[in-house]
Amino acid sequence: MTAGNESRLGVACIQMQPEVGAKSRNVAHATELIEQAHARGARLIVLPELCNTGYVFESREEAFALSETLDGGETIRAWASLATRLDVTLVAGYAERDGDVLYNSAAIIGPRQVLGNYRKLHLWGDEHLFFEPGNLGVPVFHTPFGRVACAICYDIWFPEVFRLAANRGADILCVPTNWVPMPAQPDGLPVMANLLAMAGAHSNGLFVAAADRVGHERGQPFLGCSVIVDAHGWPVAGPASATDEAVLVAQVNLADARRHRQLNAFNHVLRDRRPEVYRSGGDG
Repeated sequence: MTAGNESRLGVACIQMQPEVGAKSRNVAHATELIEQAHARGARLIVLPELCNTGYVFESREEAFALSETLDGGETIRAWASLATRLDVTLVAGYAERDGDVLYNSAAIIGPRQVLGNYRKLHLWGDEHLFFEPGNLGVPVFHTPFGRVACAICYDIWFPEVFRLAANRGADILCVPTNWVPMPAQPDGLPVMANLLAMAGAHSNGLFVAAADRVGHERGQPFLGCSVIVDAHGWPVAGPASATDEAVLVAQVNLADARRHRQLNAFNHVLRDRRPEVYRSGGDG
């Protein structure tokens, strides 16, 4: 934390259009957008899910060929070098290989070292054909500016993910994502993913930075609408366009995450929980 118990920080979400299979191109394009975010004052920069490989794999063999390890993968090395050069922290989605097992993962990379890894807990659609569900839980990563947790895309449909992050002290939840259209989405209303990000932020006193992709890939459309949400649950940048690439940047004070969990003189979103009642109501 900075002096005076404050933690002011520029946060960015990179909304981009990767091309499936074009790792070198995707990493080079992401680098250009990361440099734009840095020039606008961002020190914590979130990129989309599977942003170096693309998303719609034709086979597990294709996914495996595009995957890499956290320790020594070519994309991870490139991101680590960039984080050092710019003095930023990156949260970026990639296809992780661990032996013969694949995970839909996000690397958390600081300016001095790779801080860790998050593996998507809740797989969506055809991801079940390629990846295994995450087995690392919801870790919290300590940085000089605050505590960072991750979720990936469909994970935010589960309120437990927000609550685990908040209970473990996270100030911000970074969400690399590839949101796709939801059934029965009415015109003129926010997309469901934005509503879930806002509700999770509000109910847990967390900042949320969700970086989506745009475009179509092998027939699959993506939603865009990246957003940065404050600890009250209101957008402070975005939602971005549904169709165009964008670099969202917001100046936030992560110390507000802990302050805003206290809603009034009586109520606190974490201390007011009654887990003994929830347990007695069944296994959910």
